[in-house]
Amino acid sequence: MSDLQKQVQAAIDELVESGAERGVQVAAYRDGELVVDAVAGVADPETGRAVTHDTPFYNFSIGKGATATVAHVLVERGLFGYDTPIAELWPEFAAHGKERVTVRHALAHTAGVPGLPLDSTPEDVCDWAKMCAALADAELWWEPGTKVGYHAYTFGYLIGEVVRRATGKPISQVLAEEVAGPLGVADELYFGVPEAEHHRLARLEDEPVDAALFADMPADLPMFKAGPMSLFPGAELGNRTDMLAADIPAGGKTSARAIARMYAALLGEVDGVRLISPERLREVTTINASGMDEVFQMPTSWALGYSIIDAEGAPSRFGVPGAGGSAAWGDTATGISFAMTKNRLTSDFSLATRIGDIITP
Repeated sequence: MSDLQKQVQAAIDELVESGAERGVQVAAYRDGELVVDAVAGVADPETGRAVTHDTPFYNFSIGKGATATVAHVLVERGLFGYDTPIAELWPEFAAHGKERVTVRHALAHTAGVPGLPLDSTPEDVCDWAKMCAALADAELWWEPGTKVGYHAYTFGYLIGEVVRRATGKPISQVLAEEVAGPLGVADELYFGVPEAEHHRLARLEDEPVDAALFADMPADLPMFKAGPMSLFPGAELGNRTDMLAADIPAGGKTSARAIARMYAALLGEVDGVRLISPERLREVTTINASGMDEVFQMPTSWALGYSIIDAEGAPSRFGVPGAGGSAAWGDTATGISFAMTKNRLTSDFSLATRIGDIITP
């Protein structure tokens, strides 16, 4: 066991033993080689089932990185371009002046359609046709490309329906055939998990939340207009059988080593597989949009489907964190990819940063 593996293992063992975390996975690749693959704790507190290296966790928006990666693979194949209008592939989407929205706008969160209908239910977001029909009928919040705002749920349906129209296949199938399968992780990286595999998933739990956190927020915040609070990512939502089985590619279910392997195969070659060319990697990790997020009212920087994790301090680090404190990224400067998945949903990402800093000092 390497010193780095020992350091990470000791850190997550301590987190579990202290009660701060329940179950954790950490994985990292350097220049295409797996250098950390550590697990600790339990996947299911009720049964005591231990976390294993191949346990998938529903870590919400971590899956956006896989959604973007599918799109880039298809652009590389010539099925569509970043500046292809979405309505060219999906004619119904042109309604209400959306004919100018491009794939680039969707990837960079500048499309101007960040909201779901406020009466949407968990059952609705599991209904692909219903959600795509709602998006097709949506009105723009802003002129496409002029502002940036997190498309929390709509990102997945926008890119997913582009993929479906271009290939004739659901995005989960394309993920398996073009990304997860070639990398040997089709049983660890999913959008919708077949019900026969649900017994392998980690069970989520919420840390106690201070009710004042939401009570102190102004009622007119744009985030409250982007979707109902019943869809706020939490353990109750994330443990639902229908949510786990459905294709909702604004999120994903993955092990740490599977999503870290995907980022490693964006950065370079992993066991003979490279997902995109070096030229495309430069293009998709360059900042496309930055400024004040129109939905969450905080500074943000987006490349094409990946957040620039620290645009000022480490602009080479690209990826997408997930609600609950998990994170995954690649770093073009170091050749390192990193992922941390966990089943206790906490409100910040300091743990992922701290563990990541052990691997990338």
